[in-house]
Amino acid sequence: MSSETQVNMDHELLHWVTLKMILEYLVEKYWFEELDERFKINCFANNPSISSSLKFLRKTQWARTQVQGLYVKEKIYESKKNRQGASRG
Repeated sequence: MSSETQVNMDHELLHWVTLKMILEYLVEKYWFEELDERFKINCFANNPSISSSLKFLRKTQWARTQVQGLYVKEKIYESKKNRQGASRG
């Protein structure tokens, strides 16, 4: 897959998805503790909350990009898993 194709796929997966939706999905799946281990971002370590994390991520492009990247990877993985399950069934 070319990098241009990957960028287009990433953009499509993020279309209509708010940062709050992304963060809620990741916190439900990984909890703040694991997000802190993955990213070493203070908003996930010290008194973490959705609202404080959103405030930080909205102001900090590099951190937002990392969080969005994990969301995209998870959605691609889920999509592949669902297609494989459908082809077997």
